[in-house]
Amino acid sequence: MDIDPTILDTAVSPRPERDLAFTAAPDYASWCRGRSVVLIPVGALEQHGPHMPLGTDALLSHAVARGACDLVNAKAHGDVDPVKVAQPFVYGYKSQQKSGGGNHLPGTISLDAEILTSYARDITRGFFAQGVNSVVFVNGHYENYQFLYEGVDLALRDLGIVQGSERSALLLSYWDYVDDATLAKVYPDGFPGWDIEHGGVLETALMMRLYPSLVNESLMVDHPAADLPRFDRLPVVPGRTPETGCLSSPRGASREKGEWLFCAAASAIAADLLQELNLT
Repeated sequence: MDIDPTILDTAVSPRPERDLAFTAAPDYASWCRGRSVVLIPVGALEQHGPHMPLGTDALLSHAVARGACDLVNAKAHGDVDPVKVAQPFVYGYKSQQKSGGGNHLPGTISLDAEILTSYARDITRGFFAQGVNSVVFVNGHYENYQFLYEGVDLALRDLGIVQGSERSALLLSYWDYVDDATLAKVYPDGFPGWDIEHGGVLETALMMRLYPSLVNESLMVDHPAADLPRFDRLPVVPGRTPETGCLSSPRGASREKGEWLFCAAASAIAADLLQELNLT
């Protein structure tokens, strides 16, 4: 599907017509009666090295959701924009040593599985009960995924939404929408793999594109990628995580690479939403 990413220049800026946090209740109620899709960004409060803020996961998923929303609404048929963006989940499931450095690191404040599952269940159920057609979780913290899935599944069961229903929920992680061609440009020496991309080039480049004032380039670390075992050990062995909290070096990140990544993810998500939710 032909998606024009040039409208993403202002995707981070909040807008009342797109962001539910700035939408009045009567306008929301009217919108729910038509085609209505709510994108829910999901992140965490988690350390991302010395050069980036604790809220990186929620900031990035929120920006990608806004970008995808703008692209969908620009393509969707009808007089009313079908997609809006909800406020993000700013806490997530426990950071794990092989994907986020570990829950033992300072600044990482996490939820137990049952809390995140209940949160996703209640929010999903609430939007559907008020007439929203589709709920889409845009995940930005690896460890969240299965607990969001459980919450959504339970909400659908609560409401009796079964196969063949016009209402549906989607769950995705934004990095899954970065294509191989973009990865080849971002990592000219070869992509090191998602398992060590915490606090590394991808997140840093995206933050440099979307929230440049929040990235302290002078504090970017440059050390070898973490060499972690194939198993998880509990309690963790803290020394297996680099002291910086970064599982790989962010050196090589740039605003230009962040632009490539952002456009690739937002455009591909928008294309899927347009097709899957029959918005064209």
